Amino acid sequence: MRTILKQRGRLMGVLILGLASLGLPWAQAQAAHDIRGITGPTFNLYAFVFNMNLPEGSSLQMWGFGDTDAGAAATHPEGEGYGLPQYPGPTLIVTEGETVSITLQNLGVPQPVSIVVTGHNLTANGGVEGLVTQAATTTSGPVTYTFTAPEPGTYVYHSLDGANPGLHVEMGLLGALIVRPAADGSRSAYGAGTETDYEQEFLSLLTEVDPEIHIQMERGHVEHFTNSDRHAKVWFVNGRVFPDLFQGDFNTLFPNQPYQSLALAHPGDKVLVRQVNAGHDSHPFHFHGENLRFVGRDGRMLSSDGLVADLGRSDNTINSAPKQTVDAIWTWTGKDLGWDIYGTGPGYQHKCNGNNLAQGPSPGFDPDTGEYCPDHGKDFPVTLPGAQDLTLGGWWSGSPFLGDTGDLPPGEGGLNPFGGYFFVWHSHAEKELTTFDIFPGGSLGAVVVLPSDVIIE
Repeated sequence: MRTILKQRGRLMGVLILGLASLGLPWAQAQAAHDIRGITGPTFNLYAFVFNMNLPEGSSLQMWGFGDTDAGAAATHPEGEGYGLPQYPGPTLIVTEGETVSITLQNLGVPQPVSIVVTGHNLTANGGVEGLVTQAATTTSGPVTYTFTAPEPGTYVYHSLDGANPGLHVEMGLLGALIVRPAADGSRSAYGAGTETDYEQEFLSLLTEVDPEIHIQMERGHVEHFTNSDRHAKVWFVNGRVFPDLFQGDFNTLFPNQPYQSLALAHPGDKVLVRQVNAGHDSHPFHFHGENLRFVGRDGRMLSSDGLVADLGRSDNTINSAPKQTVDAIWTWTGKDLGWDIYGTGPGYQHKCNGNNLAQGPSPGFDPDTGEYCPDHGKDFPVTLPGAQDLTLGGWWSGSPFLGDTGDLPPGEGGLNPFGGYFFVWHSHAEKELTTFDIFPGGSLGAVVVLPSDVIIE
């Protein structure tokens, strides 16, 4: 093992004692990342009104779904924020072929609330007659929706009722449904052998709001909403805006916004990105580092024969339409960079097992470190200027090498204790990188490529 690992061990202690308070998601240890949510096939949800804080100090009234079964929030193992009404609603996770049941109560939303799921026919019982299905009011009692989950994939669920159906999505009554393939022992989006296997899995749920509408709802002017007057000014990923979206799942700073949007990976990891546009507007979301390979859209594998995902294209941007979902796989390899990503100086001795591997699932790559072997031992091609001559960001480790850290001026850096590579994932519509026209904000996330021996949450 390289000597840098000893330094990384000391940094782990610093992280746990200090940086963990920042909510960095690798403060907990787990071999692989799965999307956080609640597992079915039976769910009990409620709808309620709450206020949600934004980073610049304002707050918005929201209508959100919560998990009735979470019990006392402060004692729930997932964190203090679990069980409260949330934005987006709880991510519902089921298995292909299951009969899914969702029971919904309305505990305070001033309009009838319902649930529809894209791509599925639901049977509803209870409540009152609504616009397209049975709905729950504050006096009607619950509604139970049942359906079969016939196809693995990613879907949107949301409320659709009232005189102005778009109001419910605007106010936050929405979430993601994930249908996993029938149990086959694999980590795969669409099943073993479909070429959709992954090591890490992340949700990227995009929404937007017009704060003026939320002010009118807080004043009780429900009848004032019209789609023609709507003009979004705040843009979200997983219910948070930059910089809050880096602060870890179930961070107690955000009791009603439990999901972060900072993805983590090792070199060579296949990262399944479940991109969900649950809002009203289109969003061009752009991924730095490598292209994605599309494998599914709207819960259907992109396949010519139903066996393998062979119809998906390679792209660096997912331009998703409202209520559309896209499943894509992103992998950072560092191939052909022309230099050794782990460095060549003293203290960085390592080997590329098999050197130029010609066989296996990833020819040319070391199966343990993810290094591209033809670049093994090659020096970094330029000499970096001194730290005093650099403009340093919080995520600069002080070194261009993966897993390495270097000296930094006082007060600089500190957010990258493991020497990872940060790549920005963000909206390609410039206005969506602001919050109330202030940059940076909005839909601005990232992925961190970590050394192969660092445990991911």
